[in-house]
Amino acid sequence: MADKSNRLPQNAKGKWYVDASCIGCGLCSVTAPDIFTLGDDGQAYVARQPQTEEENELAIQAMNDCSAQSIGDDGE
Repeated sequence: MADKSNRLPQNAKGKWYVDASCIGCGLCSVTAPDIFTLGDDGQAYVARQPQTEEENELAIQAMNDCSAQSIGDDGE
């Protein structure tokens, strides 16, 4: 489970985030490319918060598929 206290600083402000346990597999950026991006450091982050129900569903899918459980939706 993602830890909001370990949230990466690159994340866009909002409830969705990636924490420091990210292993940089890139699956989230393939699943929801408008939401998640891989940074130069090899870790993913939320480039922008979901803005539609469809984007929110893709973010949920990315969170559920994340093998490192690095994606959370309980941020602020």
